[in-house]
Amino acid sequence: MSMKHLPSLLGLFLAVSLLLSGCSSAPTSSPDAKDNALSWTTWRGYDNFLSLLRDTHPDIELSFISYAGASRTGYGWAQMRADDISDIFITSQILDEDLAAERLADLSGYDFINGFPTAVLDQVSIDGGIYLLPVNYAMYGILYNKTLLEEKNWTLPNHFGELETLCREIEAEGMIPGVIGAQLPGAAFSAVFNLAKTSWLTTPGGVSWEREFLAGNATAAGTWESTMRYVQQYIDAGMFYTDPEDRHSEELIQDYLGGRKAMFFTGTFTPSYTVIPETDDELGMMPYIGEDGSKNIYMYSPDSYIGISKRLLEPGNEQKLENAIRLLSLLYSPEGQAAFITEQTPCVMGVRSAGSAAGESLIYDAQQALWSGRAFPMTYARWEDVVPEMGQAYKDWFRGENGMDGPGCIARMDELQRNFLDQSDQLYFCESMADFTLEETAALIAKVLGSTVGADAAMVPIGTYHESGVSLRSGITGKLYRGRINVDTANSICPSTDGEYAILSMTGAQAKELARTGYDAGDGQPFPYILEVRGGGEPEDDKIYQVAFLMQTYTEETGQACGARVEEGSIRTFLREWLEEQKTVSPNGNPWNNDAAG
Repeated sequence: MSMKHLPSLLGLFLAVSLLLSGCSSAPTSSPDAKDNALSWTTWRGYDNFLSLLRDTHPDIELSFISYAGASRTGYGWAQMRADDISDIFITSQILDEDLAAERLADLSGYDFINGFPTAVLDQVSIDGGIYLLPVNYAMYGILYNKTLLEEKNWTLPNHFGELETLCREIEAEGMIPGVIGAQLPGAAFSAVFNLAKTSWLTTPGGVSWEREFLAGNATAAGTWESTMRYVQQYIDAGMFYTDPEDRHSEELIQDYLGGRKAMFFTGTFTPSYTVIPETDDELGMMPYIGEDGSKNIYMYSPDSYIGISKRLLEPGNEQKLENAIRLLSLLYSPEGQAAFITEQTPCVMGVRSAGSAAGESLIYDAQQALWSGRAFPMTYARWEDVVPEMGQAYKDWFRGENGMDGPGCIARMDELQRNFLDQSDQLYFCESMADFTLEETAALIAKVLGSTVGADAAMVPIGTYHESGVSLRSGITGKLYRGRINVDTANSICPSTDGEYAILSMTGAQAKELARTGYDAGDGQPFPYILEVRGGGEPEDDKIYQVAFLMQTYTEETGQACGARVEEGSIRTFLREWLEEQKTVSPNGNPWNNDAAG
């Protein structure tokens, strides 16, 4: 495109954008909507419940804060460390029990917890207090082809001897006994740890070992040998066959179980059906089988936990506290729990005793196991940094690759945890000297993007809550807080979408006008841009600038008018490398170098 046509085309586009944006209505909920409004950071899966809340408690005002970044849980705990959480706090994991007890209100004295089984409350209790409650549970066990099992007159095993005998019968029919979904290393990690939980890992001694191992005061050697021998028995029985193509779990169930190539499927996957698509075969779920059958267990993973800020206990917040308790009372009522469960979630269950599954349901036995204390949480929290490599070692073992076996996996566990602890100080590669605002965080990202790709300027949108449901997955919705920065911290302020950026050519006047207009993601309510220029200041009106944009942060019309050039490049990688070079960052520091390549 000829540059002489650029001003007229972009000017026409901006004029239309302004006309359209002037006709749109602003969202009615915002962080400062009403004094008694409860702040709520957006979280997936709550839409049905929020509709129920509006219908049954229209007087409870919510002030929504949109976060659509790359790490919801990581960002939530960064907010908690900075004492900047919303009134209603939601997370997928309890990462720091002491911090939760410090920042959140104790819920143990409220009536709505009375419907929880004691086993559930014991699992979330922190020194006698209840600060975060699970909202619902995804239940995990070993899936199997129930229809085929019944046709063959086979019986589900109660201990490993029976499982081994059944596997031989399955092989005699020309089938694989069991396939494991190992596309991601975490599935192999979970398979090994779940078998450990059928014996020692869920005992007081096992809980103590885990705590000491993660702290560097215990080793896998001398503790895990019996488990690894048992895993080898599963391998020898044919239960841990791995798909050569490493396909997704859903494909494996349809192909192997639906195609009657295998009987069992092991993996951390919750199907959205009870009858295998394109067949009439019904799925069943059985527990992880212990060696002697005395501790056959299911695993569970909460979709989320919820709590309320301790701020609500302060004088002056009595009405907000009352509304928060009413909200949680509705959430944990039968109606509230039902809002999270649909026909597409057959492996998801409510957390209250009153929400019992029907006897013929896929997860009936798993639910009974949970209520009686025979179900345990999936191991993941605090293991995040070593899960991928540990899981890969287990996967190599299952496949008979790279010379890996049980003793080798034990040695690898010790090696990985030792290396992780030795390098813990190196995990922090920069330090934020102050709390950033959202605008200051976006300006930081703009500096990183523009200076890394050699642009003259950069334009980055910031997210605000839109009642339309449109969120800014491609922009900045999280703030950087004071403190040391590691990969998780850096990722939490990055967009969910990543992998590309674009360079657009425009005059300084056009850049300023576009920044003023904002980015319309499709609902007529533009997200504001933050514009940063190399060397600081404002762009000159008549000068042509090469302006960098994150992927999917400009409209198609703008891209066409400005000759957008899309390039590969990860803002997460750019940010980490830039922060490592800077060592410290502050809102008013770290200027864009005037001498950077243009």
